[in-house]
Amino acid sequence: MSSENLPQSPERPESPEQQRRKPRVAVVFGGRSSEHGISVVTAGAVMKAIDRTKYDVLPIGITTDGRWALTTDDPERMAITDRKVPDVDRLTESAEGSVVLSVDPGSREVVYTEPGSVPKALGEVDVVFPVLHGPYGEDGTLQGLLELSGVPYVGAGVLASAVGQDKEYMKRVFISFGLPVGPYEVVRPREWDRDPSAVRKRIVDFAGEHGWPLFIKPARGGSSMGITKVDELSGLDAAIEEARRHDPKFLVESLLRGREIECGVLEFEDGPRASVPAEIPPVTAHEFYDFEAKYIDSAAGLVPAPLTAEETAEVQRLAVAAFDATSCEGLVRADFFLTEDGTFVINEINTLPGFTPISMYPRMWQESGVSYPELVDRLIQAALTRSTGLR
Repeated sequence: MSSENLPQSPERPESPEQQRRKPRVAVVFGGRSSEHGISVVTAGAVMKAIDRTKYDVLPIGITTDGRWALTTDDPERMAITDRKVPDVDRLTESAEGSVVLSVDPGSREVVYTEPGSVPKALGEVDVVFPVLHGPYGEDGTLQGLLELSGVPYVGAGVLASAVGQDKEYMKRVFISFGLPVGPYEVVRPREWDRDPSAVRKRIVDFAGEHGWPLFIKPARGGSSMGITKVDELSGLDAAIEEARRHDPKFLVESLLRGREIECGVLEFEDGPRASVPAEIPPVTAHEFYDFEAKYIDSAAGLVPAPLTAEETAEVQRLAVAAFDATSCEGLVRADFFLTEDGTFVINEINTLPGFTPISMYPRMWQESGVSYPELVDRLIQAALTRSTGLR
């Protein structure tokens, strides 16, 4: 990519060094959430797909305790092996060294420090490709830091990331825009701490209205972690405990009988477009499409989904509507249920969806004519041309 295609700013003209070199992409991964391991796997796939003739790559891993670390640029070490996900600690070049990104919007310099050593400048970063899943990364916190630093980044901004992470407010936004949402209840931390018995009664009343089974899930989690299908009252407390282990706020949802349909949205020059949809078939070895089914056992989705032309058009319309309703940018995976009466109900969106080559989002775009390397490149190019700040 030539320097003339890079974003220009009158307040921050390019230096001669910037004009000579390739754009530098910082792939930031790992993080403090329970989705740390799958984030590392995703980062490995993204780093492997980035065209090194066009971009320089700077891998930055965030450990589970929040340290930003310089890691090895070796995607092969970032894969799932023996049914175990990798972690950043095994990839760091130093157990104590840390990476610091300047919050001065006039400088995109990245500095590496180690105790007892002189800080080492790693050069400027032109764009960040965040592949952090869950809190402290996908929820707007990292995006806020990058906005303060003036560094462009792949994906949704602060508000859309926060809304996309919090299932309560996501559903509230969907409802306000007229999108179909299934029955749910929200239990906030103070409600549970103040009167667990009252919360149990509310959930039982909800089950009485909508029937068992119920799904108890963390309000701000992903990768299906912490979710429990509860068939009767006796399993309720254990399910709540598991959800609260991931997030003190949790949701209660009724079972929607129907087919699980997913659809990807990608931002093009003329606006967001929807991919061909996919279907998640019933997972016989699991209670539902949980973490192990997604990433360990690699349950195969049907791409494209066997839908009628009218159903395909409708789910694509709803996916783009969800993208717009939450003010998303870059990419989104929208998850739906096609109920037995033939209507689509939106379950949730993911602003940083699973992004390994076998993940549903890249597979849907592959079937739509955009290969995995092309998808990665398009997201980087879109981020490079997008300014930070109000837009």
